[in-house]
Amino acid sequence: MWLLFQTNLLLLILLYFYFSYALLSSVFPCSCQLQGKFHLNGVHKTGDVILGGLFPVHFFRSVPDLSFISEPQQPTCHGFYVQGFRLAQIMAFAIDEINRNSELLPNVTLGYTLYDNCAELGIAFQGALSLVNGQEEQIILDDACAGNPLVLGIVGDSSSTRSIAISSVLGLYRVPMVSYFATCSCLTDRQKYPSFFRTIPSDDFQVRAMIQILKHFGWTWAGLLISDDDYGHNAAKSLQSELSRSGEGCLAYFEVLPRDKDTDEVRRIVNVMKKSTARVVIVFAYESRILNLMDEVVRQNVTGLQWMASEAWTAAAVLQTPHLMPYLGGTLGIAIRHGEIPGLREFLLKIHPTLHYNNSYGNSMFWEFTFQCKFSPVPSGWLEDGGALCTGQEDLEKVDTEFLDISSLRPEYNVYKAVYALAHSLDNMLRCKPGNGPFSGNSCAALQSLEPWQLLYYLEMVNFTTPFGDQVSFDENGDVVPIYDVMNWLWLPDGSTKVQNVGEIKGSAFRGEELILDEDKIFWNFDSKKPPRSICSESCPPGTHMVRRKGEPKCCFDCIPCVYLSTCCPEDFWSNPQRDHCVLKKTEFLSYHEPLGICLAATSLLGTLICAVVLGIFFYHRRTPIIRANNSELSFQLLLSLKLCLLCSLLFIGRPRLWTCQLRHAAFGISFVLCVSCILVKTMVVLGVFKASKPGGGTSLKWFGVTQQRGTVLCLTSIQAAICTTWLVSSSPTPHKNTQYQNDKIVYECAFGSTVGFAVLLGYIGILAFLSFLIAFLARNLPDSFNEAKLITFSMLIFCAVWVAFVPVYISSPGNYADAVEVFAILASSFGLLITLFGPKCYIIIMRPELNTKKAIMGRGSES
Repeated sequence: MWLLFQTNLLLLILLYFYFSYALLSSVFPCSCQLQGKFHLNGVHKTGDVILGGLFPVHFFRSVPDLSFISEPQQPTCHGFYVQGFRLAQIMAFAIDEINRNSELLPNVTLGYTLYDNCAELGIAFQGALSLVNGQEEQIILDDACAGNPLVLGIVGDSSSTRSIAISSVLGLYRVPMVSYFATCSCLTDRQKYPSFFRTIPSDDFQVRAMIQILKHFGWTWAGLLISDDDYGHNAAKSLQSELSRSGEGCLAYFEVLPRDKDTDEVRRIVNVMKKSTARVVIVFAYESRILNLMDEVVRQNVTGLQWMASEAWTAAAVLQTPHLMPYLGGTLGIAIRHGEIPGLREFLLKIHPTLHYNNSYGNSMFWEFTFQCKFSPVPSGWLEDGGALCTGQEDLEKVDTEFLDISSLRPEYNVYKAVYALAHSLDNMLRCKPGNGPFSGNSCAALQSLEPWQLLYYLEMVNFTTPFGDQVSFDENGDVVPIYDVMNWLWLPDGSTKVQNVGEIKGSAFRGEELILDEDKIFWNFDSKKPPRSICSESCPPGTHMVRRKGEPKCCFDCIPCVYLSTCCPEDFWSNPQRDHCVLKKTEFLSYHEPLGICLAATSLLGTLICAVVLGIFFYHRRTPIIRANNSELSFQLLLSLKLCLLCSLLFIGRPRLWTCQLRHAAFGISFVLCVSCILVKTMVVLGVFKASKPGGGTSLKWFGVTQQRGTVLCLTSIQAAICTTWLVSSSPTPHKNTQYQNDKIVYECAFGSTVGFAVLLGYIGILAFLSFLIAFLARNLPDSFNEAKLITFSMLIFCAVWVAFVPVYISSPGNYADAVEVFAILASSFGLLITLFGPKCYIIIMRPELNTKKAIMGRGSES
């Protein structure tokens, strides 16, 4: 009974707490509230999956009062930027096009939320946080916390500084961010920015492209202007590093353009430009910074400069005005790869200020900007000053506006590719088959619970082709395959301007940067209509030499009259007696046109001919006893190897080239090892035959059969081939200009590359020769009927004597005489072997045929 009472009491307590919690929850719901709400301008479109975008629809913002005596006001934006507005429209168009495509993301509707970042970091950061977290002022917490994130990926930002700040935060949560204009090379750091991608090449490639153009026109002296932000500072760092590494040029000055309209600082910078001797000015900055600079350039009338534009302002229409073209005409710039987007113009023509507000932010401002009118209520004094009133009935198609010009889509094309990269990644993710997925347990992502990090996995592997034919994929750093167009600002006679494509530069992992320019199309804004010269110091004339100016870049030097011959001329030249002209030094090498080379070549060919004659005699008399008794197969091999030894000496004559330097010692080493191997095997066979003639020695010949002889020669030669291959692969001999022997001569010779390799090659030949000599010497007293060992002993004695004498003579021989000594050693040792081994046999075959009988060979006949 007591147990039942306790149970009922416990149930009553639990029921009390349950109803109390329910009552309190209904009256005071558990909730959290945003610390503050951002007042952002943007457009929205609902969908199953939402993509975010950040675009500079305005140029500037007003700075609120930060006294903190009242709640700070939100900043307001002003300065409508039609180019940024078009970028936002491109993203809307791309999503609309994807939703109409039945093959890409079928049964899934994409939506978007696009915010105006006003080209300011703070507002851009507010927009990014709002895209990720939302802007609900109060969030009611319940038991079910499910659903898609507010945005699955973000297209933006246009600025490197803003992209660095935003992606460093978004990367913590693995939210994909695909920029269309941020080029800072620092963003390739995957440890800091693991979820950052971009459809524009990084500044590293842009800088290398700039240097290629400087190198092409011989501009070694240039000024550098940058914007005071991450984009400018990182580009400057990369440019200075590349110039230092490549040695292709120097910077005459390096100035940072102020963020604000600091007139004094801008005036100082223009004065530096005006006083400098550099005719080329490289600018890494956004157009808003350059506008302030150009006002001062025009005021001081600084002309005669060749401007080089980074991709940030190459296509800036705001700078291509009749007011500025006398100064900026002829500008060469690096531009983003252009593309075509079918159907875009028709989409842009649908823009109208009366569209629903959620999808039309900026439409009214665009309308006022395009038609130079104002909607009611108009500012005071507008109508009185002659301003027009917008009616909304104006015809957009009849107005001449850059907004509708789709002939050269560059950042717009990057936005288009960024949206499609996210869409294709999402499509690949949703096509995943359960059980074959990349996630835990081979699972796939579900549309109802997508996570940004899941999309990130597929974005890294995305690969597709745009309708324009460009392939889009990302490398391990989130960068696309780099390619830029080279643009030229053309100033036409009627005062109009045109930015024309005059070339392109592509990046390749194998060939580096490949620059293609059509110089005939380039407009030069100079009286000469030719590219300017921009160098710090002219090349020194004959009779003088270069001396660096203290405290100045290496491109700046003075030309001092020569005092010592060694300081006057380049390495391959020598001063004439009057010291006013540099003449080419005499070149020496063992040539076919000089007596020594002719004699050595003739001797080599004579020896080859003699070998051929002896080979013919041996072949013709191959069935006679003297040939058969002396191992005819090894004799033929020996004669062939001697021919190769004699012919390889020709590689030492003539101008050294890479292939002759590599081949000469390899051919020499392998040929001589083949020759000495045949002699060694011959000697071993002589011993084997003698032992086999003794009682009980018949089994010894089985180790000296024909197969064993061939195998031994092949094995010994293969070892030398392996030595030569190792030498050539590890440290190959190369042609070398030696000026150490005489100052007024250049001796062309083959540098060994590795002295150890040459020593091992010679040492191996020496070991085989010594073994042959030793065995032949031990067998010299065998009966004459079997013995060829005396001839082998004498031939090896000559061979070793030649090569032992060769080493000290070769080392002490200067210049081309060293090659002559080596050729002489090759010829002497080859002739020594040829005469001692084959001379007696040829004498018997030709002069004493009566001795070429079996009885005479076996020693049973009488000698006449």
